[in-house]
Formats: sequence, C-alpha cells, structure tokens
Amino acid sequence: MKQITTDIPARLDRLPWSRFHWLVLLGLGTVWVLDGLEVTIVGVIGPRLTSDAGGLMLTDSEVGLAAGIYVLGACIGALFFGHLTDRYGRKKLFLATLAVYLAATVATAFSFEPWYFFLCRFFTGAGIGGEYAAINSAIDELIPARLRGRVDLIINGSYWLGTVFGALVAIPLLNPEVLPEDIGWRVLFGLGAILGIGILLIRRLVPESPRWLFIHGKDEEAERIVTDIERSVHKELPKADRSITVNQRDHTPLSEVAVTLMRKYPRRTVVGLSLFIGQAFLYNSIFFTYALVLAKFFGVPDGSTPWYLIPIAIGNFLGPLLLGHFFDSIGRRPMIAGSYVLSGLLLVGTALLFDAGSLDATTLTICWMVVFFFASAGASSAYLTVSEIFPMETRALAIALFYAVGTGLGGIIGPILFGRLVESEQVGQVTVGYLIGAALMIAAGLVQWFLGIEAARRSLEDIAEPLSAQTVDRAQA
Repeated sequence: MKQITTDIPARLDRLPWSRFHWLVLLGLGTVWVLDGLEVTIVGVIGPRLTSDAGGLMLTDSEVGLAAGIYVLGACIGALFFGHLTDRYGRKKLFLATLAVYLAATVATAFSFEPWYFFLCRFFTGAGIGGEYAAINSAIDELIPARLRGRVDLIINGSYWLGTVFGALVAIPLLNPEVLPEDIGWRVLFGLGAILGIGILLIRRLVPESPRWLFIHGKDEEAERIVTDIERSVHKELPKADRSITVNQRDHTPLSEVAVTLMRKYPRRTVVGLSLFIGQAFLYNSIFFTYALVLAKFFGVPDGSTPWYLIPIAIGNFLGPLLLGHFFDSIGRRPMIAGSYVLSGLLLVGTALLFDAGSLDATTLTICWMVVFFFASAGASSAYLTVSEIFPMETRALAIALFYAVGTGLGGIIGPILFGRLVESEQVGQVTVGYLIGAALMIAAGLVQWFLGIEAARRSLEDIAEPLSAQTVDRAQA
C-alpha cells in the first residue's frame, strides 16, 4: 500500500445540504424505522403470544426471554458484521445485514413452536445489530461536520416512526374481528419485510464511504465519488482548506483496535460504555414489557395497547427532532449529559407515582412521553458519540463493541428482569426496576459531563486522527 495525501474529508465537510444527503438519509437512516417496528411488534403482541388462541402459548417470562434473545442476536450480529464493515467496506455490509434481517423477519411470521420463534428473533436481531455498525459509520462519514449532530439524532430518532407505524397497523391486525388471533401477529412481521425491501432498493444507490475508500487503497474511486457529489450540487463551492496524509492499508488488526480503545482512548471507552448501558437498560426494559404492564396492572385489553404506545413514540421522536440542533450549537457535552440526567430524574418521579398508585394507564403514558422526550435525544447521541470519538479504521467495530457490551448488559438483563418483575404482579417490584433504570441514566450523564469529548462541528479526523495518518496540513494556496 502507498502513502497518499488527500483533501476528501474537508471536501465532504464543506458540502451544502443536497439531494445526495437526502439519498443518504432515506437509504441508510430508515433502518431505525425497521428496528422500531420490530420492537413495537413484540411489545404489542406480548399478550397475544401468551394466550391459547395466539398459537405459541408463551409465558410472560418467555416473552421477556424472546426480547432478550433478540438483543443477544443484535449484539453478536453487531460484533460480527462490525468487524467485516471495517475490513470490507460500509456498502457491502449495509446491503448484507439488511438481507439477513429480511430473511429472518419473514421466517418469524411462520413460527410454529417457541424454540423456532426464539431462533428467528435471534437472527432478526443479528441483522439489525449489524445494521447499527455499518449504518452509523457510513452516515457520519458522509454528513458534513456542521450538521452531523442534528442529522444523526434525527436519524436515530426515526426509530420511533417505526414504532408509530407498528402500533397503528397493529390495531386492526390484532383485532380478532379482522384476522384470527393466530394470524394477525404473523402478518405484522410480514409488513416489516415489505418495508425492508423498499429500503433495500433505495440503499443500492448510496455510494461507499470515500473516507473508507482512500484509506483502503481505493483513492481513485473515492475521488470519483466526491467529484460526482460536488457536481450534483450545481453551485460554486469554497476551496477545501485541509488535507491529510495516510499510509493506506487493507485492514486493521483486532489487536490494534483493542490497543486503541483500551490504551489510547480509555476515557472515551468509559464514556461510550456508560451511555450505551444506561439507555439500553431503560429502553429495552420498558418497551419490551410495557404491554404486559398495561395488561397486568391496569387491565388494558390486548387490542388496545398500541394506543398507549403511539403517544410515547411521538414523544421519543420529537425529542431528537426538536433538541437535535442544540447538540451542534450548544455542544455535545452539556446536551448529552443534561438529557441523560434530566430523563433519569423524571423517571424517578414516575416510579414513585406508580408505586403510590397515583397513576392510571393514561397518566402513566403521559409520564413516559415526558421522560422519553429527553431520554430519546440522549440515547440517539450515544451512537453519535461512539461514531465520532474513535479513529476511522476502528469506527464500525467500536460502534459494534459498545453496542454489544452496553446492550448485552442492559438490553438482555433488562427485558428478562422486567418480565419476571411484571409476572410477580407486585407494583413495588416493578418500581424497583424503574429506579434501576433511572440510576443508570443519571450515572451515564455524569460520566459524560466529567469525561466527555466535545465533538460539535469538528471534522471526524480532528476528533480522532486516523490510525494510518501521518500529518494533517493546511492546503497550500
């Protein structure tokens, strides 16, 4: 491999918003809609899966177990596909991971035994987990630095559009007067596959990351892609004012990735783990089991639970949408820390009201809307943070690693724990679970405040210089 000097990062960062960025947004960002749809489907069909008429006759604990298996698959898929993403490129993997998701979610619709349902959930999660690594790295490498924060938050927040869509379509499909009880939930999984096919068709048009290409010996292809993007803008662009010199490589050894995370950037590693564990426990615990809480403690009928998820999902989407631009203007450190701590404090208040018996199904849902308005902005910023603060060669695997460890601890333990807490039918036990989630969110916010890196409006190469970089120079006039 040779040594090259390129101004491609600076040229990508100076681009105005254009049709190309809309293509990236639609082709890559919509994956979170799929994940939101998957989580919502399992959340709203929980009571149906435990009934005799539903066809699987799972217990409440097994519904929580299915959620945990989905997350386990996502963790393993993230690690497996994340490594391949750094080695073989973003585009190859974001096409492959979507294909895995499509096959697995279709297979889920034909579940006939609990073990088969669990197996399908594992591979569906593996596809989605691989998506997180491939997509987050590609998006942040293609979006200009000055817009990266708000765009990334809005994209991650689009998860909740999938939740709204899933809840709305679940209302008629789970109505036994429309479809038999053992058919409606199967059709819901089929809808996820249809949406995935549409995304796949758009995604084929998204190019490979030029940043990945020039480091991996494909600088001519990178130059062609960036030139084509510049031409599509149809306006005079300012001259790129920075260049970077790198020694090209075909891959980065896992040992070098480990040294980078543990020795070179240990404080950043602690921040990433804290943010992921906090938000993963909170979200996976509450959303995988909320339908069970409504049914057990408030007597909400199976077919009505989606109506309670829709307003919560709207609050979750509005948080990143309305707060996203502050992550670029005010800065990452105060906004991430503030959103985590505030959502944790609000969750404490909600837990105490729930324990006191002061809430019904409607008022509890209103409380969740407020909590998750702030928590959603913080959770979305976790992916943004890890994507920004580690070098180019380790970006996808770093996202995968933090997602896997954080989500493995918070997202597997959380749903299984909450499934058992709800099954106990004791308000006090569920309250303890809520307080654990609040403590983890507050702790993560404090870690971000004291150890976090300010990355707002900064080039990715300035935040974390590529491992292959030699110098970063001002371009000569």
